[in-house]
Amino acid sequence: MSSRPPQWRAAVEAVPRELFLHPGVFLPVDGGRWRPITAVGADPAEWAEIAYSDQSLTTQLDGRLTADQAADLVTGVPTSSSTTPVTVVGMIESLDVEDGHQVLEIGTGTGYSSALMCHRLGEDNVTTVEVDPDVAARADAALETAGFSTWTVTGDGLLGHPRRAPYDRVIATCAVRRIPHTWIRQTKPGGIILTTIGSWPYGTGLAMVTVGEDGTAEGRIIGRSSFMQARAQAVVPPAGDLSARTAYPDSERATKVAPVMLEEWMPAFLAQLAAPGAHLVRASTREERELLYLFDPERESFAQFTSDGDGWTVRQGGPVALWDDIEQALTAWQDTGSPGITAVQLQIDNKAHTYGIEDSPSLRWHHRLA
Repeated sequence: MSSRPPQWRAAVEAVPRELFLHPGVFLPVDGGRWRPITAVGADPAEWAEIAYSDQSLTTQLDGRLTADQAADLVTGVPTSSSTTPVTVVGMIESLDVEDGHQVLEIGTGTGYSSALMCHRLGEDNVTTVEVDPDVAARADAALETAGFSTWTVTGDGLLGHPRRAPYDRVIATCAVRRIPHTWIRQTKPGGIILTTIGSWPYGTGLAMVTVGEDGTAEGRIIGRSSFMQARAQAVVPPAGDLSARTAYPDSERATKVAPVMLEEWMPAFLAQLAAPGAHLVRASTREERELLYLFDPERESFAQFTSDGDGWTVRQGGPVALWDDIEQALTAWQDTGSPGITAVQLQIDNKAHTYGIEDSPSLRWHHRLA
């Protein structure tokens, strides 16, 4: 880490990551299962290797289960984790903090990033918010063990905490579909907000916006980023009989571009701009025929894709033609030279988020706030 600024290098060297992994972690194994490893029961060498590997480590499943509560392989959905150290340090470096800055962190998680910022700025200058009281309690204990006592607030991670607002910097260690305007109201003019935008497990972008004097904010996507969804904005994936959900289409046609493009990062991000609320689902028939779906539960719309080996057919239903909107965005993006995710600009006011690429009218999206 020789290229890191000295303040952050000193923080990483001083803050032991293993303190923030108690009571243990879940490591993925074949078949979608997880192997629990506890800090107390693990071989010290193995535990140190796990703690200092550059990988994200799952610390909670299904909003409740921790490694000390599991005796064998388990299944479940990750709901809390310790993000890879390179990602954590890269994000907080991007905040461009200065001595004396007040920072609000949305999503305490394990508390590791909180500790790094406390070391750099002083614990009185860091406020961290965690929606899960059990996660917050474990983070507080780890922070205390590491020698820090910061303002840890348990509550709605989207609302932040007005106790010492406005803040110079706001950083979210979770993904949101849109930046809540409450965050902007709690940030000083000239202050920076850094958060991951998107609701797909991939195809999300790290947004950096600067708050203006008039309560608006603008900036851009500065790179790829992947974090767990903020629980207040988490989307429940479609379940049940998918064929029944798509039984009555309004139209059927050949696609102009292959829907498998949506498995690539930038096309996936564009899809979320063109059809907010849509989610991609992969499935297969008993005959092992590949199927892809787009569902938008809020607007009760769907698109179903089938491949004949040479191309794809799309069947669409509901009040919104999801694939038409996404396909138009993908085609316009290709015509513009397929720019990367950092070409996406973002403007925010109290009524809407507006995204754009290279001032192109066909690559501009206006998302009204509910």
